[in-house]
Amino acid sequence: MLENYYGRRVLAGRDELPPAGVQALSAITVETREILCHRCGQRTPKAVAALPRGEYYCPRCISLGRVSTLCKFYHVPEPNQFTISPPILTWRGQLSSLQEAAARQVSAGMLAHQRQLLWAVTGAGKTEMMFAGLAACLARGERLAIASPRIDVCLELYPRLRAAFASTEIALLHGRQERPYHYAQLTVCTTHQLLRFYRAFDNLVIDEVDAFPYAANPVLFYASQQAVKVNGGQLFLTATPGEYLMGEARRRHLRVTYLPLRYHGHLLPEVHCHIVRRWRQRVQEGALPVAVQRRLRASLQGGHRFLLFVPHVADLATVARACTRGFPTAAFATVHAQDPQRLEKVQGMRDHRYHFLITTSILERGVTFPEIDVFVLGADDDIFSSAALVQIAGRSGRSASRPEGRVDFWVTAHCRRVNRALRQIRLMNQKGRRCQHELPIM
Repeated sequence: MLENYYGRRVLAGRDELPPAGVQALSAITVETREILCHRCGQRTPKAVAALPRGEYYCPRCISLGRVSTLCKFYHVPEPNQFTISPPILTWRGQLSSLQEAAARQVSAGMLAHQRQLLWAVTGAGKTEMMFAGLAACLARGERLAIASPRIDVCLELYPRLRAAFASTEIALLHGRQERPYHYAQLTVCTTHQLLRFYRAFDNLVIDEVDAFPYAANPVLFYASQQAVKVNGGQLFLTATPGEYLMGEARRRHLRVTYLPLRYHGHLLPEVHCHIVRRWRQRVQEGALPVAVQRRLRASLQGGHRFLLFVPHVADLATVARACTRGFPTAAFATVHAQDPQRLEKVQGMRDHRYHFLITTSILERGVTFPEIDVFVLGADDDIFSSAALVQIAGRSGRSASRPEGRVDFWVTAHCRRVNRALRQIRLMNQKGRRCQHELPIM
């Protein structure tokens, strides 16, 4: 079908004839010493990229299928051929006055195809604040995409968007998706999937822009630039903008909308930080440190589920054995990035089949479990950046029915990264208190 090529780069053999109306684009340019891949934009020395018989391939984006001089791309410029079926926005929720003000700024920026940043604390309701802008752009026939570095985030966004835009065709694309690609006005995808698009979207939203693997990844940054039309807009969503976004904002290359208060009007839960020396040795001996076990038991006895973060995959099994010994009647599971049952376990937590999950930083963002507590064992480990710790803490207190939550970090010693995260949370709450007193937003 011709529509499968709209705004896309679809791999084809070099000698294949394109279907009627489809352009054939070069996949790789061979230069004097390097090759340039037109999918990921990366250059590779010819000696590294060499194939037999004088051919070359790109090793940088091979996970999406091999691009080589034996290939070409099929492409059709995006025609925006959509049937608009009112009502566009079927969400009937209410925004707070602060959310409404932020939503108006975001909507205006999307309609003007601006580059903009929505900087809002975790749990501020960033998704709902972009609904008005999405609806306005969909109503005038634009093609839109919402991309995230994490599959978990895409899986959480997709059903919410289907409910909010019930009459709009929405596609979900990620590496584990079994359903074939189909043309849609609104696409939810991982940032890697953007490598398959070319000048497709009038507006592109990137959620959790500071998250791995998007952050500091030139391939994915290139993909997000190529996926947008020449005069298209971009909206970045995050609670912890990195140096690049802050620099773009300072240079006024990026319009910033800032909201330091959660959607329910409460502040971020304050973090309780404790020194627990030799916790890993204690766990390897088969028991949790006494202070940790006491805190976890208090949450279970209070009827509160929780996430227990540990630094490394190797810590999961030993901590799980200690938890089995300490809480023999509790239902829990371990989760990490390469766990083949990860998505099922996350859904099991949503369905209240588990009292808690023991997890690595894979669940630091993009997943919401109501009324949970959050605990980090070994928060001073190098694996946890300050931004990651802020995001982890932000998993708690997201529900209006229990906005206070409980967050505890256990460390072997105080360190700069943990202290920076605690200062950032305190600063956000200071700004949030100003909003609570109806002072202007910074």
